Amino acid sequence: MPSRPAAPALAGVPRRRADKRAESAPYAGIPRVRVAFDEGTPDDGELLAARVRLLEGFVGRAEIADCTQFALQWLDEVLGITQSICLVRPETEPSLIVAGVYGMPRSAVASYTVSLEDWGNPLVTAFANRKALSFLGPHSAGDRRRRPATPFGDDAFHVVPLGVSGFSENPIGLLLVGGTASLAQELDWFTTILSKMLDQIHYRKMRIAEVQARAESDRLNLIIDSVADPIVVTDAAGATSLMNEPAERLLTIPPQASAIEQRWVQANDAHFSSFIAAMLASADQRRVGEIGLNDPKTGEPMPVEAIAGKMLSERGELTAVVTILHDRREAIEKARLYEQLKQASGELERKIQAATADIAQQNELLRRQAIELEQASALKTQFLANMSHELRTPLNAMLGYTSMLLQGVAGGVEPPVKRRLGRIESNGRHLLTIINEILDISRIEAGRMPLQLSTFRVPDLVSEVKAELEPIIMRSKLVVTLDLPKDLTPITSDRQKVKQILLNLLSNALKFTHHGCVTIAARRNPKDRTVSLSVTDTGIGIAPADQDKIFEDFRQLDNSPTRAYGGTGLGLSICRRLAQRLDGRISVQSQVGRGSTFTLALPIKGRK
Repeated sequence: MPSRPAAPALAGVPRRRADKRAESAPYAGIPRVRVAFDEGTPDDGELLAARVRLLEGFVGRAEIADCTQFALQWLDEVLGITQSICLVRPETEPSLIVAGVYGMPRSAVASYTVSLEDWGNPLVTAFANRKALSFLGPHSAGDRRRRPATPFGDDAFHVVPLGVSGFSENPIGLLLVGGTASLAQELDWFTTILSKMLDQIHYRKMRIAEVQARAESDRLNLIIDSVADPIVVTDAAGATSLMNEPAERLLTIPPQASAIEQRWVQANDAHFSSFIAAMLASADQRRVGEIGLNDPKTGEPMPVEAIAGKMLSERGELTAVVTILHDRREAIEKARLYEQLKQASGELERKIQAATADIAQQNELLRRQAIELEQASALKTQFLANMSHELRTPLNAMLGYTSMLLQGVAGGVEPPVKRRLGRIESNGRHLLTIINEILDISRIEAGRMPLQLSTFRVPDLVSEVKAELEPIIMRSKLVVTLDLPKDLTPITSDRQKVKQILLNLLSNALKFTHHGCVTIAARRNPKDRTVSLSVTDTGIGIAPADQDKIFEDFRQLDNSPTRAYGGTGLGLSICRRLAQRLDGRISVQSQVGRGSTFTLALPIKGRK
């Protein structure tokens, strides 16, 4: 009869000691097992398949909670254990916590822990001695006191240690299973495999933690070395465990140092050790103080601000003290300079206040003078307006009588007398022009020059201006040409004031031009919606330095008593003020000896 596979006998591979783990190969999956086949029954095949299923389930599970939960479910499916709890000891924690639970409410075990420092607890004894225990239901109060407190309450349960002797260096945890039935032999194989798996996970996490700790240490060293301030790390006993290069220069004696340099460094070390001792003796977590050190090269006093902080473990134990030493010499120098700057700023502020008060006094004086000047200007304007009116009335009468005599209304006049009457009329009209200009400037200054807007054609106005000055044009023997587009748009403005400006510009061009020609041109500017009227002559021209002066009141280029050209110097000033009143402007372009061009720019649609 051919033999068939029997129940396998599984045994874990012997475990290496913890101090030799660094030399072992990396973890490569599920624990290696040795399978031996003996003669058995058909149920042995099902048990073998269940064992293989457990091992396959452990593959790919890297968390303790995940592995224990899967293993406890396997206990129910294969061995019929319906209630179980797996307790494990976390790294560096003196207690057992719940890693997995099956068949019980999660809320019943959420906060359950076992303190390993409670030696009166039977579970602690079972964990430390790796000894299995069983607890039946209590029959008396004494039985209940002897039972450990567990989520099973008064129900019976068994305690199976994880991490049997000869396999793990330290115990891993406990497996608590409910029920009164004796434990199956298969449970021994299960606890062995689970212990191996948990130990593998624990070992792998320790290796990862070591790599992370080494990386953190390297990163910490890099950070400390990159800081310009001295940094010193001391242990719980006050011994120096780490320092950066600036701290080494302060607290370590360099090779070939002189005796005085050695004393400076020793004094620094003594002052620093005293500060650390006071820090360790106090209950403060953070301490800031000043240490009087010396420059190790020059011996110069070096006031240092020491900022120390305690590093505590998860249990609250002191592990290290980190101290940063900040050289305060630069801060002290900045404080001194700041104080000097503050004093200088205060002095400057006092001077500014004094100057401000003086300026305010001067402004008040100027304000009063401006009021007085404004009043005087108003009186002057009123006086000029009154005087112009009073002068123009008799002057008009004189001109009227002179004109009547020249026309022979009172009888014939001899030629010599007629010539003298002509001179009287000419000088009288000149005087009337002066009086009219003074009256106009007075009205403008007094704001009594209202606008009379109307729409008119520019060519008609230019022709009218030229006709009025035709006698002067004839006497000057100059050629006056017009450059006016036929499609020039009519404008809306004060026709009389525009005419007065053009009359003044054209009369000036005729006065200051001895030969050549005068051109009156007009152009429309669609971009800024204006019309430009220009008068160009070939006269004496105006120097650039004088082109702004000619628009001032009573200003002439030649103010000497023997000047060649007459006039009051108010014509261009009146033109500019009238242009501004019309929302326009007057500009001039001129070269000495080559002539001038005066341009009047007016909006197409004027407004009052």
